[in-house]
Amino acid sequence: MLRYALLRLLWLPAILLVILGITTWLMRTAPGSPFAAERKVDAQIEAQIEKKWGTDKSGWKWFGEYLKGLARGDLGPSFKVQGRTVNDLLGAAIPVSLTLGLLALFLALLIGIPAGFLAGLRQNSVWDYGSMAIALVGISLPAFVIGAFLVMWLVFKWESLPVGGWGTVKQLMLPAITLSAPFAAVIARLARAGVLEVVHEDYVRTAKAKGLPKGEIVLKHLVRGAILPVISYLGPAAAAIFTGSFVVEKLFRIPGMGMHFVNSAINRDFSLILGVVIVYSTLLVCFNLLVDIAYGFLDPRVRLGK
Repeated sequence: MLRYALLRLLWLPAILLVILGITTWLMRTAPGSPFAAERKVDAQIEAQIEKKWGTDKSGWKWFGEYLKGLARGDLGPSFKVQGRTVNDLLGAAIPVSLTLGLLALFLALLIGIPAGFLAGLRQNSVWDYGSMAIALVGISLPAFVIGAFLVMWLVFKWESLPVGGWGTVKQLMLPAITLSAPFAAVIARLARAGVLEVVHEDYVRTAKAKGLPKGEIVLKHLVRGAILPVISYLGPAAAAIFTGSFVVEKLFRIPGMGMHFVNSAINRDFSLILGVVIVYSTLLVCFNLLVDIAYGFLDPRVRLGK
C-alpha cells in the first residue's frame, strides 16, 4: 500500500501539468480579453498592456514562462487585483476555506452517517421515511435557499447568531451548517444504501445465526462494509467542500476560495484561474488517494498496488 501511495504522489506533478495545459488552452482560445473594458481602448495602448502582462505571446510560450515561475513557487501577479499576487490572494483565502470546510465536513459526517445507518437498520419505518424525506429536501434545495432560511430564523427571528462575517465561532456556524446540508443529505442516502446492501451478506447472516448481540453485529461486521459508499463519495466531496462555495461565501461574506473560483473566470484573470485550478486539482487527487487507502483498510478484498 505504501508503494501504491508513493506512486500516486509521484504522478501528481504530471497530472497537474496536463490539467494546467488544458486550462491554459481553454483560456487562450476563449473569445475576449482580460483587459477588455466598457470603453474602447486604443489598439496601441492595449498592445502595450498585453506586452506588460505577457499575453501578447503565444499560449504555449506564455504557459512555459508560467511553469518556470511555478517551479519557484510563484503563481504570478493577479491581472485584475492591482498590486496583489496570486500567492497573496490564495494565501489569505485557503485557510478560511479549509477552516469552514473542515467544520462543514465534520457536520455532514456527524449528521449523515448516523441518520443513514438508522434508516437502513429500520427499513420502511417512520424514521426511514422521515430521514430520507429530509435528505431529499437537502439535496434538492439550493444552498442560497437553505442559507436564507437559516438567516431568517436564527438571525432575524431568534437573534441567536450573527448574519455574516468572519473571525468568531458564532460567525462560522451558519455558513458551516449551510455548506454541510447537501453533503449530509447525500451521505445519509449513501449510508442507508450501504447498510441495505451489506445486511443481506453471508457474513452478517452468519453472525446473526451465531446469536451475537445486535450492537456487536453492527459495529464489528456491518459498519466496515456499509461505510464504503460514503468513503467513495468523500474524495470529490471533500475537495469541493474545502475549496468553498461561492454562494455560501457570498451570502455570509466569507473571504474564502469560492469567490476566487468565480471572479477569476468572469474577469479572465489567467494567473488566478491557474492558481485556483492548482489548489482544487491537488486537493482532489490527494483526497481520492486517501479514499483509496481507506478502502484498502476497510475492505480486505481490495489489494492496492497489485
